[in-house]
Amino acid sequence: MALILHAGNTNKNAYKALIAAEYSGVKVELVKDFEMGVSNKTPEFLKMNPIGKVPVLETPEGPIFESNAIARYVTRLKADNPLYGSLLIDYGHIEQWIDFASLEIDANILRWFVPRMGFAVYLPPAEEAAISAVKRSLEALNTHLASNTYLVGHSVTLADIVMTCNLVLGFSRIMTKTFTSEFPHVERYFWNMVNQPNFKKVLGEIKQTESVPPVSKKPSQPVKPKEEPKKEVKKEPTKPKETPAPAEEEEAPKPKQKNPLDLLPPSKMVLDEWKRLYSNTKTNFREIAIKGFWDMYDPEGYSLWFCDYKYNEENTVSFVTMNKVSGFLQRMDLARKYAFGKMLVIGSEPPFKVKGLWLFRGQEIPQFVLDECYDMELYEWKKVDINNEAQKERVSQMIEDYEPFEGEALLDAKCFK
Repeated sequence: MALILHAGNTNKNAYKALIAAEYSGVKVELVKDFEMGVSNKTPEFLKMNPIGKVPVLETPEGPIFESNAIARYVTRLKADNPLYGSLLIDYGHIEQWIDFASLEIDANILRWFVPRMGFAVYLPPAEEAAISAVKRSLEALNTHLASNTYLVGHSVTLADIVMTCNLVLGFSRIMTKTFTSEFPHVERYFWNMVNQPNFKKVLGEIKQTESVPPVSKKPSQPVKPKEEPKKEVKKEPTKPKETPAPAEEEEAPKPKQKNPLDLLPPSKMVLDEWKRLYSNTKTNFREIAIKGFWDMYDPEGYSLWFCDYKYNEENTVSFVTMNKVSGFLQRMDLARKYAFGKMLVIGSEPPFKVKGLWLFRGQEIPQFVLDECYDMELYEWKKVDINNEAQKERVSQMIEDYEPFEGEALLDAKCFK
């Protein structure tokens, strides 16, 4: 018998087991056409969980309910699963953060969110207390993440899976960018997690809410009036039916709004031509590709920017630092049509420095990139002055992966094109 998970495909608590299964190489089948409020009220479901809570996992040995218990079971099916760490202290810390994610993060977000949705009585003082509790929990988490990429150790564990799934509701439904910007390390952690391949396969694309949902005022059930005894009424002569007015034509769909960068005056620089030149130049790079770049570059249609990571003191583990840069480039995919970038990881020993060069269409960093890619705030940005020969040479060296760069070895160089 296969492992069968009874839950809807948008249930955040079901995500925990599904992501754990992806990391563990365990097959878990999600019940198709599961309808909350219907499927979990059937006699068959109530036999597995008498109070009808979702999710429930069917196993050969019997059913399991409670999402954290299900995720633990799936993880333990694989012997020596790295999701549980390699040391006893790792195991203890993982369990610690699973409890924190449930009792502090999830519980307080729900205390804020549920009344606004109309599923509990909304009281402003209670909401203020819930928001205060959420902030206190996120502040504690932010402090831990200031010096840690993951909750425990140097790779994803079950604690990260549970924490991220519990944060999904907050980020996607009630915690706006203005709210979460107070906790930059939590933001960095969350977006790094949800863009890991195994997370993304289950969660799909996560977008942060732009506003706090309004308080729902569900109408109370109308009281059905008592029926009065029917009185005999004389029938009026039947009037001829009026011909209904012709239905108005449906409004034509509005054309898709163009990106403001597509409305800029044409540029002599064709970005795809530069990207092809960069990709195809294998020898004499300085003479061919770099010279070609400056021949093509249009300072009126494009702008160049240096970026420097603000928290280089965190970069104490090489592969974690390189993964951080890779995640940033993944999230920049929305700008691929309008940008070219080079990201360098610099240094032969920790802490490693992360520096970048970006070419953007237009004279400013595109607003949609600033809005959608949270990583932008983790860097200091400075516009390149191409009339400054030192800055111009720095651009050339970054494109070329020149080493030593500013006197230091290159640990890694990644290109966005």
